[in-house]
Amino acid sequence: MSDKDIDTTDIPEISPEQFARAAIRRGLKPAPSKVQLTIRVDRDVLHWYRRQGRGYQTRINRLLRAYMEAHREGTA
Repeated sequence: MSDKDIDTTDIPEISPEQFARAAIRRGLKPAPSKVQLTIRVDRDVLHWYRRQGRGYQTRINRLLRAYMEAHREGTA
């Protein structure tokens, strides 16, 4: 059977959002390891992030990283 003979009509198309979330690590530097910590935040802040759904901790981490990088200039 050749590739053109394979029926792929029942395979759903991948959305741009799904493609953006795909993780391909081959040949890249390993992702930095994360550490677990306990932090106190206002209850409403945590609830707001949790309501955003899966990945809310990653979004919090990205915001903290963006703040860190924005304020890294001038410090050594």
